[in-house]
Amino acid sequence: MVFKRRDRRPIWKIVLEFFWPRGGWARAARYVKHRLHRLPDPPHRIARGIFAGVFTTFTPFYGLHFLTAALISWAMRGNFLAAILSTFFGNPLTYVPIGVASMTTGNWLLGLDDDGKHGGLAHKFVKAGEDLWRNLVSVFNGSDVDWTDLSIFYNEVFYPYMVGGIIPGLITATICYYISLPLITAYQNRRKGALKARLAALRKKKADNGAK
Repeated sequence: MVFKRRDRRPIWKIVLEFFWPRGGWARAARYVKHRLHRLPDPPHRIARGIFAGVFTTFTPFYGLHFLTAALISWAMRGNFLAAILSTFFGNPLTYVPIGVASMTTGNWLLGLDDDGKHGGLAHKFVKAGEDLWRNLVSVFNGSDVDWTDLSIFYNEVFYPYMVGGIIPGLITATICYYISLPLITAYQNRRKGALKARLAALRKKKADNGAK
């Protein structure tokens, strides 16, 4: 079977748009804001979804953020789509400060001090990936299984990130909740008022036509 790539743009352009979408991040943010305002749900449910999505971006479950946000939103009785859209809060421009805040807080809470014995953060990511791949291949070639580098990654990166992301995640998500709730409420009320005015104008026009 031959798979054809529909997108004929060069790969480097596709990768570039991941870091800088067409129209820039400001336009992308306006699009997400517009979609959130127009969701057909009460404001408090949408705001809960936003809370879930923003909080999720402070977790180390990369690749599972949509699922994680949906589960948190379900537990909070929030809006699923709002939760998924709000994971946009985590993007290539914000992941660095999010990661630094989460790791710093996690190391502080757990009393850890990274002395660089096992290399830097990037080195630990690479070695963990190599460890995972090597152990998967060992199923077929019979080589020895060794989870040392993956264990180092879990203890020095993943676990501190997971623990440390809770506090800044809760603070940021709570701020976003209380900012978004009145904005969405005002938008929906204004939209309802516009719809009522339009219906009243249509009724008046119909009544005037009937009186002629």
